[in-house]
Amino acid sequence: MNKITPELLEKFKTIVGAEYLFTDAESFEKYGKDETERLHYNPEVVVKPRTSQEIASLVKLCNEYVIPVTPRGGGTGLSGGALPHLGGLVISMERFNSILEIDDRNLQVTTEPGVITEVLQDAVKAVNLFYPPDPSSKGSCFIGGNIAENSGGPKAVKYGVVKDYVLNLEVVLPTGDIIWTGSNVLKNSTGYNLTQLLVGSEGTLGIVTKIVLKLIPLPKFDLLMLAPFTNLENASAAVSAIFRAGIVPSAMELMEIDSIKIVSKMVDSTAFPVTDDIAAHLIIEVDGNNMDVLMSEMEAIAEVLTQFDAGEIFFADDAQQKTELWKLRRRVAEAVKSVGYTIEEDTVVPRAELPKLIRGVKALGTQYGFHAVCYGHAGDGNLHIRINHPTIKNSYGSDEMNAILKELFVLVKSLGGTISGEHGIGLIQKSYLPVVFENATLEVMRGIKKAFDPNNILNPGKIFDLTK
Repeated sequence: MNKITPELLEKFKTIVGAEYLFTDAESFEKYGKDETERLHYNPEVVVKPRTSQEIASLVKLCNEYVIPVTPRGGGTGLSGGALPHLGGLVISMERFNSILEIDDRNLQVTTEPGVITEVLQDAVKAVNLFYPPDPSSKGSCFIGGNIAENSGGPKAVKYGVVKDYVLNLEVVLPTGDIIWTGSNVLKNSTGYNLTQLLVGSEGTLGIVTKIVLKLIPLPKFDLLMLAPFTNLENASAAVSAIFRAGIVPSAMELMEIDSIKIVSKMVDSTAFPVTDDIAAHLIIEVDGNNMDVLMSEMEAIAEVLTQFDAGEIFFADDAQQKTELWKLRRRVAEAVKSVGYTIEEDTVVPRAELPKLIRGVKALGTQYGFHAVCYGHAGDGNLHIRINHPTIKNSYGSDEMNAILKELFVLVKSLGGTISGEHGIGLIQKSYLPVVFENATLEVMRGIKKAFDPNNILNPGKIFDLTK
């Protein structure tokens, strides 16, 4: 990898304009970090292009001069995917912030990647359409970042994740070529599925500049319940039982009591009942178009919960109560990080194995002297584990924490799971890929990277290290 020269800087300036090129300390501070642990790496230059052709010209130059390029969305990532740890050029997508077309006849939306996810959801909701993927950071994350990480969120349990809604992508390749990956149709068996290959590739294969998404009709009604448990394992065991009873909630979230106490204090809320005997809550939502059916499903869920010693169930009576509960759930990561839980893992196991996973996490904490809180998308087995170690605040670069996390991931693998459900591998998880993949699998992935990016300029060092 090479450094950016003054001559190359002038060429960048010619492409984007002087007002959209930044080399000041304030920009380096902002664009040198995301929400990953407490890591920070200065870029050499930050640019904010506005067109696909500008990005193509920038990338073509970087490919010619072998300059590392880090694409960046909203900066909400949790695996270091947007960290410019090798310096080079950061391409911020924040000016790609237009929704280009909402096609209500075909239930599609075409958008640029810098649109905030919640803004996109609200825009399609205005015409009674629904884009379900809803990561906790939906109020600040970009839809392009969601594409890069194949994001999920609470509603993934019923509606799926980002990959289930992407029809077509305009992408700038590391060579500077601009391609469309597919077609704006619901069925497509025309050649390799480049669209799905790009989704979840974490900005290592191309830079997405336009996105065509499938939409569905907006459900008319939703109901929300809050169920307390005195035992964390009972709460997680109840999750699988609800599905075995033939009910598919639109969301099912687990929150351990310590996470509830921390976030409730931060936002000064009493929405969650907190008593000394409560170990965890399940947030359970159902949605659809027939209120009688939804009421029947809630009754059936409540009956299942009684088999697992659930406490008194709280039903949200109105939109304000629902909004308050979801606000707390969405802000829990921010809250626990602020009090020292800086290391977050994004494990996912078959949902019936959640009790064993939680038991293992607690055992590791006792063995190695750290405290962990668990929360997340219990309905699809995706458990976020936040670690507060008394002396280690970054897992990246810590041999001691890496050894602990490797034990955790070996447990996850033994339960039939994997090391990331929606946050991606990025910078900080790449050393653990051999826990879940054979070397032959990793070599296939490296081969794909080399085919797209032979000079290894695009988000180099993310997912895995690549040598020529």
